[in-house]
Amino acid sequence: MIYINSFLFCGLICLIGQVILDNTKLSAGHITSIFVVVGSFLDTFSIYDQIIAHVGAGAMVPITSFGHSLIHGALEKASDMGVMGLLMGMFDLTASGITAAIVFTFIFALFFKPKN
Repeated sequence: MIYINSFLFCGLICLIGQVILDNTKLSAGHITSIFVVVGSFLDTFSIYDQIIAHVGAGAMVPITSFGHSLIHGALEKASDMGVMGLLMGMFDLTASGITAAIVFTFIFALFFKPKN
């Protein structure tokens, strides 16, 4: 059942993004930013953790999980180190993803030329 819930959750996120893209003048970058903020907001009130409990790893796939990871790490470090922990904790859980994006982008930029 958890596989079906994961599939439905990811599909719902995609559906919401497509509806916003089709019915507004927002770009894909705007929608991505909105989803990161929504994931952050949901994690601030521990709602995203409940979603993960019901949906499983399917909640960790969409872009909303990036916002969840940012805030989750920041709040965890803030409880230990105070205000400086907010800044340090943001990148604890997301450092590998950010690093991979930078490295792979650099590698692809070496081999492919952008079109006009």
